[in-house]
Amino acid sequence: MNHPLLQASAALPWVEVEPGFSIKLLHGRTDDQTRVELLRLEPGTVIRRHRHQGEVHALNLLGQRQLLDTGEVVGPGGYVYEPPGNIDSWMAVGTEPLVVFVTVRGAIETLDDQGNVASRSTTSSIAESYQRAVQALGAGAQGSP
Repeated sequence: MNHPLLQASAALPWVEVEPGFSIKLLHGRTDDQTRVELLRLEPGTVIRRHRHQGEVHALNLLGQRQLLDTGEVVGPGGYVYEPPGNIDSWMAVGTEPLVVFVTVRGAIETLDDQGNVASRSTTSSIAESYQRAVQALGAGAQGSP
């Protein structure tokens, strides 16, 4: 961990998005940038049905997740590619927390039970929320992605 970028990412705080689901924003400030995040989910936590406007690359670092549409379980080292327009939902399974390294391009739309857009997040909206949360935690500039 002597490399400055590794030390900087290790110093970033986990910010809770909702109970059982936290992120570390490693890169991305504006909507024309791909955002790079670490996602951490406690066992049993579900990522609600959502649609990706751009492509997603996801690599499981720790733990397991189940893709709810297919039932497939992705373990450590497992890679998932999601093309633009993909709709999915997944959950952390097993007994240990799940950590996923993701790169995300474009907006993500969370869908309600009827398939309507319930909320929308972008690189800039996530970066703003993350920075506010980091400042509230007292990390200040140390937490800037």
